[in-house]
Amino acid sequence: MKKFTLLLIAAALLLSLAACSPVEEPAGNDSINEPPTDGADASGVPESEDNAADEVLVDIPTGHIISLSDDAVTMDGAALTEDMTDVYTVRDIVYYRAGLGFTYGEGAEEDEHSQEEADSHTVVHIASPGTYVLTGKLSAGQVAVDLGEDAESDPSAVVNLVLDNADITCTVAPAIIFYNVYECGDKDTASSTVDTSSAGANVYIADGSVNTLNGSYVARIYKSIELSEDKTEVIDSKKLHKYDGALYSKMSMNVTGNDGVLNINAENEGLDTELHLTINGGVINIVSGNDGINTNEDGVSVTTVNGGLLTVTVNGSTGEGDGIDSNGWLVINGGTVRAYACSTSGDAGIDSDMGIIINGGEVVATGNMLDAIDGASTQSYVLFNSLRSKGRTSFTLKDAEGAELMDVPVSENSFSILIVSGPKLTSDGLCALYEGSTLIASATPGGADRGGFGGFGGGMRPGNGERPEMPEGFDPQNPSEDFRGGNRGGFGGETPPEMPDGQEPPEVPENGSPSIGTPV
Repeated sequence: MKKFTLLLIAAALLLSLAACSPVEEPAGNDSINEPPTDGADASGVPESEDNAADEVLVDIPTGHIISLSDDAVTMDGAALTEDMTDVYTVRDIVYYRAGLGFTYGEGAEEDEHSQEEADSHTVVHIASPGTYVLTGKLSAGQVAVDLGEDAESDPSAVVNLVLDNADITCTVAPAIIFYNVYECGDKDTASSTVDTSSAGANVYIADGSVNTLNGSYVARIYKSIELSEDKTEVIDSKKLHKYDGALYSKMSMNVTGNDGVLNINAENEGLDTELHLTINGGVINIVSGNDGINTNEDGVSVTTVNGGLLTVTVNGSTGEGDGIDSNGWLVINGGTVRAYACSTSGDAGIDSDMGIIINGGEVVATGNMLDAIDGASTQSYVLFNSLRSKGRTSFTLKDAEGAELMDVPVSENSFSILIVSGPKLTSDGLCALYEGSTLIASATPGGADRGGFGGFGGGMRPGNGERPEMPEGFDPQNPSEDFRGGNRGGFGGETPPEMPDGQEPPEVPENGSPSIGTPV
């Protein structure tokens, strides 16, 4: 999670529908463009109206069965010991050790763990390529995959972990971590389209299974440091370890399943990779203290969702967190995505530094900050700004005739911004948001040159990707009237917030209204 100072810019209600072909969006404007009108996707393949549910079943591989237990861990019925080479167990977990001072790493007291706590964890080491089925329970342990330093460039260095009613708890580090496997991606090549099918890190969710990972994290530990002249602070360093997610991979990773369930409960971040992540299916539920999903190679990483039911809820325990955060692109091609950012910070349900592209599936995302949807998206979306929602659980999206377009489930997290996308959305006619039988807001279609900028409480991140400071006294959960924008955009009669150096607030249309959204 990038640490930014926060600005919540609450706008009057805005709604917009996304583009069907690559269109460069004017800075500061929300764009509305039509998706293909012939019912085909960008490749010309017809889509059904319910394409979010049109999941293609995938084969789940089989392999060595690793039975997890606090008493003994076995593989194919034989007990694992530290004397083995391909798969073995030993109590040597990587963690952030207490009491070693500021030259050890960047961690604070809350990131530290005692040697005793660390030694209570059993680490199941996998050091050989293959498919391993994990079943059973480790109440203090970790599964660590490391095929050696040469694995990154070896296409055969592939490990498939099949979770089949596995339950792993780790209180000092990730519950599952991939260190060294084949890296199919290229950190020097930036593109929103990546193929991770040959990735060395693969997680499969077995059909009919329910799996739980309760994981922690490892704060940054130094490999080497340079100290200031007075030897009181670190002025430069190289990283030895830093693993933020409960399920973590240093290499690109695929997560695949059908109806199997994976629950991730994360002290810090949930599901992380250091390059690319592709989710192909499965029922994945993430509850995290910080970002639910993070892919963290700046300007390069791609998070791709092709299928499944993905629900991400940031519980606010760290005071911040995006639902899904890609330091490169976020591409949603199918499945159902529900991403709920932290209630109390300027974070987004879906966040991407390089662009958010929605080509299919159903998307519901809530937060208090907006990252614009890329004009290359081929599926329409609608944006509701400054909803002031707290403790609500469900909305419904309808067309002008009152026909239901899709259910819009939300978490109890408060939010000011709601993004909704689905295959039934089009740019023809009125789009209305209901809570029960009560009309909350509506919008009419518009072109790419229409849009606006509202008052405080929710808005778009400035062009440098950083979040300016939150207006003094602003509480995103209980905004006062002073922070509520006018009904039709503009700055609600108030002075616009101070923008970061070199940034200008987006222009408001001449009529003072975005003209694409009308609150009720």
